Amino acid sequence: MRSSRVLAEQLSTASRCTIPRVRQTRGYAQAKKTPAAKHQSQGFKGNKNKGDDARKKLKVDNVGLFKPLPVNQLTDPVFKSDYRSSLTLPTYSPEALTDAAIGLAMEFPMSENEAIRAYGVPKNLLIEFRVLSKPCSVVRDVTLKAVDTLDAAGMTPSRDTRLIMTGPSGCGKSYLLLQTVEYATHNNWIVLYIPRAIQLVNSSTTYVYDPRTRTYHQPEYSYQLLRRFLSVNSTALQNITSREDLPLGDHTIPAGSPLTELVEAGIHNKDLASVVLSALMSELSQQSTYPVLLAVDDAQALYGYSSYRDPHYRTLMAQHLSIPRLLLEYASGKKSFPRGAFFGAASTAHTSFLMPLEMCEALGLPPSRPTSPYTPRSPDMVSYAQGLRNFPVPAQLSINEAAALFDVWMSDNALHSGEVRQNGELVAAPNDELFMTKYCEASGNARAFVWKGLLSTLGSL
Repeated sequence: MRSSRVLAEQLSTASRCTIPRVRQTRGYAQAKKTPAAKHQSQGFKGNKNKGDDARKKLKVDNVGLFKPLPVNQLTDPVFKSDYRSSLTLPTYSPEALTDAAIGLAMEFPMSENEAIRAYGVPKNLLIEFRVLSKPCSVVRDVTLKAVDTLDAAGMTPSRDTRLIMTGPSGCGKSYLLLQTVEYATHNNWIVLYIPRAIQLVNSSTTYVYDPRTRTYHQPEYSYQLLRRFLSVNSTALQNITSREDLPLGDHTIPAGSPLTELVEAGIHNKDLASVVLSALMSELSQQSTYPVLLAVDDAQALYGYSSYRDPHYRTLMAQHLSIPRLLLEYASGKKSFPRGAFFGAASTAHTSFLMPLEMCEALGLPPSRPTSPYTPRSPDMVSYAQGLRNFPVPAQLSINEAAALFDVWMSDNALHSGEVRQNGELVAAPNDELFMTKYCEASGNARAFVWKGLLSTLGSL
């Protein structure tokens, strides 16, 4: 017994000596363990992650660079905050568009439900409007031709007036389309304006396959389009009633309801937005109270392949998407409004979405790529482009139109060109020599005259 007690005491003493005491420690007080550096292979691919991180850090919204700072933050005298002026121009309206208005600069109205505010504008126009104190444009001879064509289309089906504005880059197609949209908005038209159609096909919005229509719905874009459409055309939609019952999910909009209820149903439920948009266009195709203008900028992007992929990773054609297909049906005349028109503008600035061969042949334009009689044509694209008419925009501004544009930028103090030093200060002193120099440098091109002529020189300082 004694020997067993001695043995137990010896084992207890040994356990106290060998087993360490466990104490609570604070995690933040411990030294951080640095993981061992992983050795990456520097083969022919190099370190691709390094470049991606750098691009993410330097990713900047170019449009945001042109946002003006508040005046209270520009206290230094060099900014001349006290000398800032606001343009005083006549308002762009249907009544003001006469022959005497050619060569005059007019400002766009900016009310709460204005089309320019609701739908937005193309990116290059947005940058110019942010630099200037007010959004404005110069009335050209082609502006009156466009609005006269629109007036004539107000009493005929839209399949009779399907135009594509064409011309070299920077000639003013987007401005002309925006002028047409503003004219129609203030002339009692229902207007659906899409200023950046490339966003419909460049895989920048969600899409869901619908086995019923065998197309890919775009619910998010449809929701945004319905919300903007209601903001601009709420008065007209309130006066138009539906002709038949419209089942939407778990409820039905009865016949005789204002179309505003239909649009609001798509706004409240994004999953139904694509169905509501299609039903809305169908209802507008059956009424003749209001003419309808369907205006699409970057319209050439609808006639070709998109950046979307199907589940098998095959590239989708634009007509496989719900909104582009809806627009193409009205552009081709397969669907029509009793009164209205389709106006589009073709862009040449986006090399990923150039005008396809089928559209070039329909408009009578030279193809953008080398072709031959054996180059395959898509039968679907040929049918969608059939009947489109070319509406050419002049490549050059006239002298009077360019002079009005020059006066706008000089009057708004947005330029450093034409400034001279007087008593140690820079004073704006535009002259005919500066105007003709920049006009000739740009060869009369509207965009080059402003961005490569007036805004890109320091030679006059």
